[in-house]
Amino acid sequence: MDAVRVALLREVLAGTEWLGATRRFAGVLRGSVVSHGGGLLLVGTAAYEPWHLAAHLVDEAAWSGTPELAPTLVRHDARPSDPAHLAVGLGRIEAARRGETLLVASPSGDAPLLERVSDARRAGVMILTLGPGEGELTALAHETLAVPDGSELDLDTVQHLVSAAAGEMLPPARGRRRFADRLSHLAERLTAPPPPPW
Repeated sequence: MDAVRVALLREVLAGTEWLGATRRFAGVLRGSVVSHGGGLLLVGTAAYEPWHLAAHLVDEAAWSGTPELAPTLVRHDARPSDPAHLAVGLGRIEAARRGETLLVASPSGDAPLLERVSDARRAGVMILTLGPGEGELTALAHETLAVPDGSELDLDTVQHLVSAAAGEMLPPARGRRRFADRLSHLAERLTAPPPPPW
């Protein structure tokens, strides 16, 4: 989802609780990684890996000049033969220490993940969760953005709002300018003539 679509989604959601909730959560996320500087780990469950959230946070890190927002994607079935950015397994959560932030994006918690998240919290890691907003995983979190089943937005859509807001948490004038620059750049790309066929 690009900046134009996020802007349209925000217009549709104006007057709902979602805009404030996603911005608050994004502020905690950004504040944690910028102030602690220990890095951001992102993990889902064995059945749900947050690929798109990882990609959008990498983009927002580049756009906002905030490299701390670029996460390390932690995967349940990572193999040593995978490319480096996809080869980080659950052992990375066990190695996490104070100053690092762990963001768990999950439609539901699972037992192996819960144990690792609990150990990370005891080690001083800041725990943030995007998910159902109840259960053991939520109880472990320092901050949660609840996306319950049956809500008007799904987890993937909320992730787009959070990543965009995390990249825009700048002083007001600078943040508005950056967003305007992104919209202008996208408009140029959409209206540019097609490239030559060769």
